[in-house]
Amino acid sequence: MRTKSLKKNKINVITLGCSKNVYDSEVLMGQLRANGKDVTHEAPEAEEGNIIVINTCGFIDNAKAESVNMILEYADKKERGLVDKVFVTGCLSERYRPDLEKEIPNVDQFFGTTELPQLLKALGADYKHELLGERLTTTPKNYAYLKISEGCDRPCSFCAIPLMRGKNVSQTIEKLLKEAKGLAKNGVKELILIAQDLTYYGLDLYKKRALGELLEELVKVEGIEWIRLHYAFPTGFPMEVLEIMKREPKICNYIDIPLQHIADSVLKSMRRGTTQEKTTKLLKDFRAAVPGMAIRTTLIVGYPGETQEDFNILKDFVQQMKFDRMGCFAYSHEENTHAYLLEDDVPDTVKQERANEIMELQSQISWDLNQEKVGQTFRCIIDRKEGAHFVGRTEFDSPDVDNEVLIDASKHYVKTGEFVMIKITEATEFDLYGEPA
Repeated sequence: MRTKSLKKNKINVITLGCSKNVYDSEVLMGQLRANGKDVTHEAPEAEEGNIIVINTCGFIDNAKAESVNMILEYADKKERGLVDKVFVTGCLSERYRPDLEKEIPNVDQFFGTTELPQLLKALGADYKHELLGERLTTTPKNYAYLKISEGCDRPCSFCAIPLMRGKNVSQTIEKLLKEAKGLAKNGVKELILIAQDLTYYGLDLYKKRALGELLEELVKVEGIEWIRLHYAFPTGFPMEVLEIMKREPKICNYIDIPLQHIADSVLKSMRRGTTQEKTTKLLKDFRAAVPGMAIRTTLIVGYPGETQEDFNILKDFVQQMKFDRMGCFAYSHEENTHAYLLEDDVPDTVKQERANEIMELQSQISWDLNQEKVGQTFRCIIDRKEGAHFVGRTEFDSPDVDNEVLIDASKHYVKTGEFVMIKITEATEFDLYGEPA
C-alpha cells in the first residue's frame, strides 16, 4: 500500500443512475465547495483526485450491476495505491449496505440516501444549513434539475424506490422558488422538475396537490424560459396543471408519465390504482386540453403472469396512442417488493423479445411523427457542440432521453446555451436535422 499522500486532497464524485442522483451529487458538491474542498465531477483518470465518492443506483438488475462494478473498480484502485479513499452513497448503498460492507471491505464507508451530513463529516466537511438549494451543477449551463420532493407513497408492486428513498417529502414552494432564482442568476434557462411522483407534490405539506400552485410561482422567475415536467403519475393527476401548461408559454408542452402497462389484469397486480379505460381517457384529456403536447412514457414487459394476450393488449395500445417518446424495460424481480412474492414466470428471453418488439413498434411511430416535423421551424435550445454538429432540443424533448436537433457546424454557427429558431430539413427515428431559420 502507498503511504498516505501529502498532496492536497481532491474529491471526485461519480454519479450513476437517474436525474435524482445527479441532483443529490450536485448538492453534495455544493456543500464540499462551500467547505473549501477541491471537488470535481467524473474527472478523467489523470485528474480524478485521490478521494472518490460513488453515488450509486439500486433500481433494477442492470443498474445495480453497473454500480457494483464501479465500486469494485475503485476498491481495486485503492488496493493498488492509485486512490486514497473510496466512499459509497446512494440507493444501492441504502438498500444493500450490510452485504456491500461484507463483500467489499476495501471501501472506507457506505452511506444511505439520507446521510449527507455524515458523508460530509467523513470527507472533513460540515453540513451548512444556510446553503439550502445551492448546488454545483454538472449539467450544461442552460438547464438544471429541480427536485421538488423526495421519496414515494405509492404502493406499486414492482418498485423498490420506497425502500431506498422512503416516504414522500415535498420541499416548500418558498425553498424551491429561492433555488430556481439562484439557478436563473447563474444562467439556467430551463428547469426540469423531477420527483419520484410530481403529482403527489404538496399533499404532505399543504394537505392538497400543489403542483399547479408551484408552477404558477415558478413561471414568474426572471430568466427561466422553459419549465419541463418529469415523472407524473396517472392516478390522481391534478388536471389544473394542463390549464396552466396551455396558458403559460414558459411551461413546455411536454409531460413524462410512466404508465408501465395497460392490460387491466397486469395493472391490478402492479397495484397501479388505474385501468386501461381510465388511462386512455386521461391521455385523450391531455391531448384535448393541450393540443400538440408531447407525451413520454415508460413501459415494463415480462411482469409476473404477463400472458401473450396481455402483451398484445399493450402492443395495440402503443399503436393506438402513438406516444411521442417511449422507453421500455424488461421486468426485474426485486427483493422485498410486493411482486417478489409472485413467480417470475416469464423467461428472460421472452422478456427481451417483448421489449424489442415494443421498441421496434415505437421506432416506426417515432419515424412517422418526426417526418411531420420536416419543413417546420421550432424554437430550440442549443446544449452543446459535439463533433461536427451543434446539438439542440425542441420544447418537446428532454435532455439525454429524447430526440436531438443536429445542426451542421461546418455550415452554420449557433451559440451554445442560447435559444435559436431552427428549420427542420431532415428526420430519422430519433434525431432531427436542421438549420437556423
